[in-house]
Amino acid sequence: MSAVRKRSRRSRATSRNSERTRGLLLQAAFREMYRSGFRSADLDAILAAAGVTKGALYYHFDNKEALGYAVVDEVIASNLHQKWVQPLRNAKNPIDVLVRIIQSESLKREDVQRGCPLLNLSQEMSGLDEGFRRRTAKVYKDWHDAMAEALREGQKRRVVRSDINANETATFLIAAWEGYAVLGKNSQDPRMLRSGQRSVIRHLESLRLVRGRTRAAGRD
Repeated sequence: MSAVRKRSRRSRATSRNSERTRGLLLQAAFREMYRSGFRSADLDAILAAAGVTKGALYYHFDNKEALGYAVVDEVIASNLHQKWVQPLRNAKNPIDVLVRIIQSESLKREDVQRGCPLLNLSQEMSGLDEGFRRRTAKVYKDWHDAMAEALREGQKRRVVRSDINANETATFLIAAWEGYAVLGKNSQDPRMLRSGQRSVIRHLESLRLVRGRTRAAGRD
């Protein structure tokens, strides 16, 4: 029995080490891709940052594309879920939540200059690789659906105007915010993103239900 327990402990330790190595690779790859883009991402730089060998990389991922796909599925999607999707679940007032999220966006010069990692990768790879296109499209869809559902729930609670189309509004909000991210990155000026914050928040405030407003048809 003692030998069985020792083997079991060794197996669990090996599994934890393997998971840790994979996590280090994913985080290092994310940072390198965010800095340089996928096509220019240097595998040697990723290995050095993760502190692992090339053998460890190819144990977990068949090739560079598989590593990039995993970054989208497990890092970029997870970051967006934590920032946007989770806070909107069961939100009493989605407008308040969305305003807080926009206000929390970093205006540090280095963050503005690098832009949005999801947007960067989508722009770089969607026209070149169907695997990246499908994956980034899924992240955008999850983002959109979370906002649209929260807005519909807000309409039911009578805190969001009933005359807006939740799907179209969610699409507009993503397009507006990502558009400002592009302009901020291009201008290399945090003031551009600060202006975007103000504009998007003004639009969000306009979505609040005003008591006495005539309810219009066409709600999605």
